[in-house]
Amino acid sequence: MHSLKDKVSDKISSFFSTSSAPSSSSSQARPYHKEDKSWSSYFSHVIPSFGFGGSATSKQQDDLKPGQSVSARYDHENFGYQDIPMDEYVDCNAVDTPDPVKDEVTDEDPTSRRSSSSSEDFEEAKEQQTPIASKKHPLKLTEDSTFISTELYEFFESCIPNIVKGCHWVLVYSTLKHGTSLRTLIRKSAEISCPGLLIVGDRQGAVFGGLLDCPLKPTAKRKYQGTNQTFVFTTIYGEPRLFRPTGANRYFCMCLNELLALGGGGNYALCLHEDLLTGTSGTCDTFGNKCLAHSPEFELKGVELWGFTHGSPRP
Repeated sequence: MHSLKDKVSDKISSFFSTSSAPSSSSSQARPYHKEDKSWSSYFSHVIPSFGFGGSATSKQQDDLKPGQSVSARYDHENFGYQDIPMDEYVDCNAVDTPDPVKDEVTDEDPTSRRSSSSSEDFEEAKEQQTPIASKKHPLKLTEDSTFISTELYEFFESCIPNIVKGCHWVLVYSTLKHGTSLRTLIRKSAEISCPGLLIVGDRQGAVFGGLLDCPLKPTAKRKYQGTNQTFVFTTIYGEPRLFRPTGANRYFCMCLNELLALGGGGNYALCLHEDLLTGTSGTCDTFGNKCLAHSPEFELKGVELWGFTHGSPRP
């Protein structure tokens, strides 16, 4: 007894033999009408294992309508598309597939990440340090100083009156150049008509002095002069320290041919003797300061008087 497949195969062979004219093998494959396609489609769905010669011709593919199938044994190389049953449809968006870009970030080497961060921090730190370095004042000194360091120069620039800030510093008097004489210092002060910075030092390493009005005008009697822009300073406290007038009195500056003193009321804040070899310092009411030197009486290492000019300094 023949199987169902054999019976169907015989019927199909009989059907094509009656509906096709005798011809060559190539002409037998071309007569293919709508009713033929409907029958073949029907039988291909009923019997999935059955096919017409194993693969579909190009003509058969062109004649197909969407949703129709020539054979269940379709050649995968010529396969255009395939209907997927709704019960087998899978939502790709619902599948939790790994994101390659996301995984690359997640699996990044922590060492590499720290290196990149360190590089950025270095660049950021570098950008923050550049403006700070540019704020450093160049030493606008006409000559070398025995006492003025870069730190002390910047300290003075922050303390001197605004009218002379940023000016060139002119060395008016120095004991190294002009000898140890108070009279010479007073005479040289006549070269400037602005505040002058008096800088002295003791032999123990302290640097101190004060701002006074120039030119200095010696008086026959002990008489104070000057303005409240006068101040005194010292470095004995580990860093430069400034003392401005307290308002207790107006004893700013006293200039005699044999004495130059700053402050008063109790003691002189700073007093230089005629030979500029010795001096004294103590607490005073004018500035509210303590002793500016290492001891109330000291030997001078040197004396300098600096003036300021807005124009180009003379050579």
